[in-house]
Amino acid sequence: MMKYELIPAQLLYEGLVNLSNFMEPTLVDREIVYLAHDKAYVDALLDLRLDPKMQRRIGFPMSKDLVERELYLIDGTIQACAAAREYGVAFNTAGGTHHAGRDFGEGFCLLNDQAVAAAYLYAQGWAKKILMIDLDVHQGNGTAHIFEDHPDIITLSIHGEKNFPFKKERSHVDLGLPEGMGDEDYLAVVQEQLETLLPAINPDFVFYQAGVDVLATDKLGKFKLTIDGCKRRDELVFEACKRRAIPVEVSMGGGYSAQIKDIVNAHVNTYRAAIAIYDF
Repeated sequence: MMKYELIPAQLLYEGLVNLSNFMEPTLVDREIVYLAHDKAYVDALLDLRLDPKMQRRIGFPMSKDLVERELYLIDGTIQACAAAREYGVAFNTAGGTHHAGRDFGEGFCLLNDQAVAAAYLYAQGWAKKILMIDLDVHQGNGTAHIFEDHPDIITLSIHGEKNFPFKKERSHVDLGLPEGMGDEDYLAVVQEQLETLLPAINPDFVFYQAGVDVLATDKLGKFKLTIDGCKRRDELVFEACKRRAIPVEVSMGGGYSAQIKDIVNAHVNTYRAAIAIYDF
């Protein structure tokens, strides 16, 4: 998507970051991908042997470049985790492929970058308790599927109840909201969950899926958030995590407004919020 080129370009144009702030990902090893995904599925995907039914479920015809893109995404998220542990917060300028489950891809998501990174952090002992905060308008069904029975990687999804995916998986905490939610009601739900879950779970790492398809301008979202309301959502997450000194990795997630400027501005607002709150 065009936004993945425009986001870093806009960040540089505004002077919010400089080139030294970027890290260049490499192709992650498939052994790391196995930590979150079924080996047979991963091997079929990486060897371009996925059956046509699964390709239709994903929505893309398979290609080497497409599959390698997913491996770069995962490494980018893992690198961002390392940076977040040092600086408090770090971003993957893409990612958020939360519809990919343990043994399936879906909704244009082949592999789940944050899920693999969470499993990697846990396996390495970098984090003993992890909270996955998914505020995309679509349920993080793939992330929920991967960690459904995991005692230490906890999933929270706040999403449109009647939106895609129409078959929901079971997150540890699911809040399916009605269509037409505006700033005040939506932000109250987010704040309540942060105030409840963070002290209850006491995570030592947070993943934040910051989809901007909650905007009123979004073609697929069906919520009614303003651009300021979306930014305030990001601020609530960052403020809550900073107060408790919890590192946060952020992946971009969805955004489908008719005007590309609305998508890019909302995503860049997430960076603006983090830069202000973490005093970069």
